Amino acid sequence: MIKGFTLILLFYFLGEGVSYLINGIIPGSVCGMILLFLSLMLHIVKSKDVQSVAASLTKNMALFFVPAGVGLMASFDLIAKNWIAILTVSVTTTILILMVVGWIEEFMEQKKPKL
Repeated sequence: MIKGFTLILLFYFLGEGVSYLINGIIPGSVCGMILLFLSLMLHIVKSKDVQSVAASLTKNMALFFVPAGVGLMASFDLIAKNWIAILTVSVTTTILILMVVGWIEEFMEQKKPKL
């Protein structure tokens, strides 16, 4: 379990370093997840090494939403002033994402060999 936690933290810190090098275009946590994913796919890291820690973190995922909720409450005045713009952007981007994912899925289904 300690080895898995160490590996996850290592990839998180590597991701933060990559994010720093690219001027924060992509958040460090996302870079770390991509690096961990690639290392798992290339069999550099064995999935059994991080499986138990990943399962524990996933079970307690609600805990990770607490800081975000506190941040929202701390910015309540700003959100209250701009709620129409926030709602408009949220709805628009959600619709766009659904459309793009649908198009990609249709494209992938056409490329898939028929059984």
